Amino acid sequence: MGDGAGEIFPWRCAHRRSFDELSALPGVTVETDLHCASGTTSTDHEFFGIAAGTILDLAPPAPEVTHVMAWAEYGYSANLRLADFTSERTVLATHHGGEPLTVEHGFPLCLVVPHLYGYKGPKWLRAIEYMTADRRGFWEERGYHNIADPWTEQRHSYQEE
Repeated sequence: MGDGAGEIFPWRCAHRRSFDELSALPGVTVETDLHCASGTTSTDHEFFGIAAGTILDLAPPAPEVTHVMAWAEYGYSANLRLADFTSERTVLATHHGGEPLTVEHGFPLCLVVPHLYGYKGPKWLRAIEYMTADRRGFWEERGYHNIADPWTEQRHSYQEE
């Protein structure tokens, strides 16, 4: 499908989509608060974009897939359990507060996983990799919690069982 220029999810992928193709998919709106592992929370955010479930419908994972790796610019990555990625509130956001994302806030796509700390939702999303075993992402390799549940304050890897 060309050299990958202008494509989202271009690397080693069997399923490639341009931003225009992704933008043509049905969209959803998610209203949420965002939680930072530093302890801060910002409230009343509205994101619009493609439900993660729509991506799974377009490229169904094999039955043995248990996790995904979300790849972003500059080698940044975030690992998620498949169940977290498939949450009905997980969205590949194209808009925030009714406006298109700015470059500073992750244009063209920002993964929003409202029920986890923000480091599980990378800006400048480029690929979703299906995995049959867990592998730590960028922040998890640097001491952050592998699951990142803000309700149980899973911030640091030393808190893992």
